Amino acid sequence: MPVMKNGGSCSMRYIGSLVADFHRILLKGGVFLYPPTQEQIEGKLRLMYEANPLAFIAEQTGGKAETGSGRIMEVQPQSLHQRTPLVIGSSENVDHVMGFVNQAAGVLK
Repeated sequence: MPVMKNGGSCSMRYIGSLVADFHRILLKGGVFLYPPTQEQIEGKLRLMYEANPLAFIAEQTGGKAETGSGRIMEVQPQSLHQRTPLVIGSSENVDHVMGFVNQAAGVLK
């Protein structure tokens, strides 16, 4: 079982529905990841009606929502169906994940 920075353990869950997974994160804590892939470089989730509403809720509850390069709420939409990567959850867990992302980016340069 993976261990978090604070010494607590974590487990992996994936319901397969963004709203259901996010609801579980709000209740129990954790992080939801939908990073870009080789097939979907821009990400899969839609900015305007998936990522932004949940990012707003996450930030209102003290959490964070990132694209991998910045806050979701700071992304200026270019089109109605624009897609984006998403890392959303508790501030501590999102920071932990982003540390890995930044470390990997440094290694790949």
